[in-house]
Amino acid sequence: MADVQDDIIRAKPLGSAPVALSVLDLATVGSGRTARQALGTTVELARLAERRGYHRFWVAEHHSMPGVASSSPAVILAHLAAHTDRIRLGSGGVMLPNHAPLVIAEQFGTLEALAPGRVDLGLGRAPGTDGATAAALRRQDRLAEGADDFPEQLAELTRFLDDDFPQGHRYARIHAIPGPVQGRVPGGVQRADRPSVWLLGSSGFSARLAGLLGLPFSFAHHFSSAHTLPALELYRESFRPSAVLDRPYAKIGVQALAADDPKEARRQVLTGAVSMLRLRTGRPGLIPSPEEAESTALGLAEQEFVADWLRNVVFGTPDEVREGLDALAKRTGVDELMITANTHTPETRLRSYGLIADAYDFPTGASGV
Repeated sequence: MADVQDDIIRAKPLGSAPVALSVLDLATVGSGRTARQALGTTVELARLAERRGYHRFWVAEHHSMPGVASSSPAVILAHLAAHTDRIRLGSGGVMLPNHAPLVIAEQFGTLEALAPGRVDLGLGRAPGTDGATAAALRRQDRLAEGADDFPEQLAELTRFLDDDFPQGHRYARIHAIPGPVQGRVPGGVQRADRPSVWLLGSSGFSARLAGLLGLPFSFAHHFSSAHTLPALELYRESFRPSAVLDRPYAKIGVQALAADDPKEARRQVLTGAVSMLRLRTGRPGLIPSPEEAESTALGLAEQEFVADWLRNVVFGTPDEVREGLDALAKRTGVDELMITANTHTPETRLRSYGLIADAYDFPTGASGV
């Protein structure tokens, strides 16, 4: 049977939502704006998410992308911990092959000490950037090693988090601090507090590994929708009860944006589609404004890419977004939806999360936003 971690991980639906709703933010930088402004918006959004009853607030690790300011999740999460009180904070995710497991254990042990009982450590095996940048991060040219060694890296990280390397292991005398070694009492009892570990993925590899290890799983539906259902099925088929979970717990990321005017909603999500097109074609840059996105000349293949991208975004009026999210939750059978909205204008993003909360009868919050 699972221990208290099971209750910490599972989230109950709020208001009239079919499943728990959470937020994934990339601290996007729009054209004409700065990283400082983008990170300030991330703080505003985390506080709004907490007021309105969203369950988690995660930030992602990306590198060498001018339109994304979230290159250092642990640093951002420490700042968010000082500006929030209750909402769970986490990484969606930390790209494990880019870092030494001990460093991650220390960073997230520090976060757990700063925000006890509300830290999630979401882990991915992709680089979160292009190959050259990944090589610079890892100081090695053989990038495949990082992905291939992911299960071993994960096992090492978990042992650092739990402080349970066996006697005789070369790391047995090393402790991740802050960590369990500081909570030991006579008799060998250890402090239970530690970040909740999640596996993230956009294919079947992490889905199967999460199932075999009995860990919660988060799938990147927002950019890999064709693989969502097969990955979720593989996760559930592979699942084995663990000390963390007694049954599967799956969450998916979904792009969603609500606006009072459905035409305006489309204008705003188009900025993210054009930005992704530029990234996929080797031209990463700041998030374009709606005007820039609409005036961008697109070839036939580029038009098809944008149209395909928009088909996987849930956007429109609050009621339309609610219907789309309800249908997605029903179709996938997930336990939680994590909403992301990569728009140019901060006010649009903040307004959208408020409208979605309204659509589901979430609490108004002290500020009435």
